[in-house]
Amino acid sequence: MPSPFPGMDPYIENQEWEDFHTRLNTVMSEFLAPRVEPRYIVRVERRVYVEHPATQETQARWADVALLRSTAAGTAPALEPSLSSAATVAPVECLLPMPQERRETYLVIRERESLEVVTVLETLSPWNKQAGAEGREQYLTKRDQILESRSHLIELDLLRGGLRLPVIGGLPAGDYYAIVSRWRKRPRADVYAWSVRQELPSIPVPLKDGDPDVMLALQSAFTTVYDRARYGLSIDYEAALTPPLSDVDAVWICEVLKSSRI
Repeated sequence: MPSPFPGMDPYIENQEWEDFHTRLNTVMSEFLAPRVEPRYIVRVERRVYVEHPATQETQARWADVALLRSTAAGTAPALEPSLSSAATVAPVECLLPMPQERRETYLVIRERESLEVVTVLETLSPWNKQAGAEGREQYLTKRDQILESRSHLIELDLLRGGLRLPVIGGLPAGDYYAIVSRWRKRPRADVYAWSVRQELPSIPVPLKDGDPDVMLALQSAFTTVYDRARYGLSIDYEAALTPPLSDVDAVWICEVLKSSRI
């Protein structure tokens, strides 16, 4: 069952993102590897970090103080000989902010002989886009390191929710983004922006000086992932989208799903 949408499926963000993120990097690696060999190799690499959720007032509930009522005014209640005079407090369940291990994959293109990192391709995760999250702080630190190096950086933001990547002057209007940063052109970078109604674009993947760019067809990669994972069997297309769409796009999505009979 193909995706009902012409481009990015917005329902994946809330329902299948972790699986999609891993599969997308694998498929993009498969697409790129034969295009860049034999001088380069493409690898799916992984980083692991621990996220400590922020404590919120709604996460814990505390037991009320137990009250004892006297049986008569001015008269202390009688105590059974076998009972302690200490008040009995019943426990109430609360939630503790447990640390969570996060695993994220990304692509690296290396020169085969020297193993020099030529290009890094990052697909942002929700934790890279959450204000105050350790995942965002770690990602932005790594981003700064790459921007100060001689490696090219490609950043894919296929999530409508969360904070956008920091750029000077702001990003153009769009639901999804790809930023291609060539090390010789920094601080300038090329931004590709498109809406939920559009197909994913093909973007250039820069290599070392003297070698032409390789084009990465994001729409073909997405379609391959969707078909292999058979998301049409697992995604609930009646669920509410988060973040919500504009009224116009919400009507459009209803029409798309109705025409596809999902």
